[in-house]
Amino acid sequence: MKEIRTRFAPSPTGYLHIGGLRTALYSYLFAKQRGGSFVLRIEDTDSARYVDGSVQIIYDTMRDSGIMYDEGPDVGGNYGPYVQSQRKELYQEYAKKLVELGGAYYCFCTPDRISTLKDSEGNTKYDKHCLSLSKEEIEEKLKNGVPYVIRQNVPEEGTGVYTDLVYGEISVDYKDIEDGILIKSDGMPTYNFANVIDDHLMGITHVVRGTEYLSSTPKYNLMYDAFGWERPQYIHLPPIMKDAQHKLSKRNGDASYEDFVNKGYVKEAIVNYIALLGWSPKNNTEKMSLRELSENFSLEGISKSPSIFDEVKMKWLSGEYIKSMTNEEFIEKADKFLKLSKVYGKYDLLKIAELLKTRIEIFSEIPDKINFLEEFGEYDLALFTHKKMKTDTEIAKFVCRKPKRLSKT
Repeated sequence: MKEIRTRFAPSPTGYLHIGGLRTALYSYLFAKQRGGSFVLRIEDTDSARYVDGSVQIIYDTMRDSGIMYDEGPDVGGNYGPYVQSQRKELYQEYAKKLVELGGAYYCFCTPDRISTLKDSEGNTKYDKHCLSLSKEEIEEKLKNGVPYVIRQNVPEEGTGVYTDLVYGEISVDYKDIEDGILIKSDGMPTYNFANVIDDHLMGITHVVRGTEYLSSTPKYNLMYDAFGWERPQYIHLPPIMKDAQHKLSKRNGDASYEDFVNKGYVKEAIVNYIALLGWSPKNNTEKMSLRELSENFSLEGISKSPSIFDEVKMKWLSGEYIKSMTNEEFIEKADKFLKLSKVYGKYDLLKIAELLKTRIEIFSEIPDKINFLEEFGEYDLALFTHKKMKTDTEIAKFVCRKPKRLSKT
């Protein structure tokens, strides 16, 4: 039986967005459940959008969240290099092959000419002008160093049909697909070309990505077919929405995994909640470890409808994780936030942990919950935990009523 291989291929354009992390998570869960391999590939061919430090953010986020890859730039593997900018010669080679096969062609049109190709709605669509150039004309232009790109040759008639494992049969008329650029004038590939070449050469069997690629997948399939390669299976995921009208977006500055960790959310709760954005387990369980997510994950549970990101729900889930911690685990995970309080070092941390675990949902709430104790000195925190007190006011009143002194801890 063929090994299941999935990949996560982010662009290093800043922090790792929640939607991107969900794609990585689902790719990981799908592969791990089936005993397969999960690959990390860095798609850095768009130099204009590259942000320094982004690659390290990707590595750090994946490791910190537990979504660890079997192959990647920093861990190696048999299919490297795993960074697209290091694979330039490969793309050039396969682009020329595709030209020979009739699936692509050289285009020497200037940006000025292309800017005039507007339809009635003002959209630019290339008119296949350079497809009619003779072999001699092409060779002459190449010899003279005329700038060019390589474009895909999409049929003008017919329909691209494929089956998505979530959305079923998808069909797109070829007339609605432009002859997109595969190799840019600087010799670097576009995503539309590089992802096909890399997925094939790396043996990727299942491609997991967002629904924005549903309509563009037929043009990728044209390339697979032209090369005579087996198409991968596709798993497209519903969008994550900020609200009913707006999609959660990195460009809009929506929060990342790192942002939520810095806010004091339990890391496992963040991953757990992200898994539930578009997927539901058969048993409707909500609190699950990464191992339990892997055991329960199924494509049948993926929704076709958008999911709205509900931070209140994630906060509740974080609180459930905190409640289940031992006092020692709480102290270890909450250390940074405990140190921000005014009373750090003045009380037994084990008693502080016992006091706080049922009263907070995220660690950043800790200082406000215990700073008031500074006013009362070193009182026995056991008094707080022996009675069910829900508010800080109740605790403070109880402390004042029972001024039992602690020995130094």
